[in-house]
Amino acid sequence: MDRRKSGISPVVATVILVAVAIVIAIAVAFWASGLVGVFTRFEKIEIQSAYWDGTNVVIIAKNTGSSPAVVDMILANGAPCLTNVNVPISIGSTFTTSFPGCETGAGGSIIAGGVTNEIALHTTSGKTYPVAILIP
Repeated sequence: MDRRKSGISPVVATVILVAVAIVIAIAVAFWASGLVGVFTRFEKIEIQSAYWDGTNVVIIAKNTGSSPAVVDMILANGAPCLTNVNVPISIGSTFTTSFPGCETGAGGSIIAGGVTNEIALHTTSGKTYPVAILIP
């Protein structure tokens, strides 16, 4: 056998193949984790405080999700109270709103005194975040 024309040894060839396979596996793992991050983003609004200050309903909420949220409507006892709100809440930021009450078409109020009322924040993604408020 002529040693001058020999190729690389089988051991060196195996090491090179394993190294290339590991590099490709790492590249695929980084690519896949980037895709997973895009598809697992979610909004989550936590209502930190909600109370009646004597004249207004006050709501303080924070977006603790991994995606921005947009509050488009406030519901009172299941009925639309404030529409076209369109307030964006970025990740980690706090949203504060206050409103006196909600009028019905007949001039009455959706929010009743002396009972617990359900106030809910509705977002453009279709999620509703309710909270109960006792109004004396």
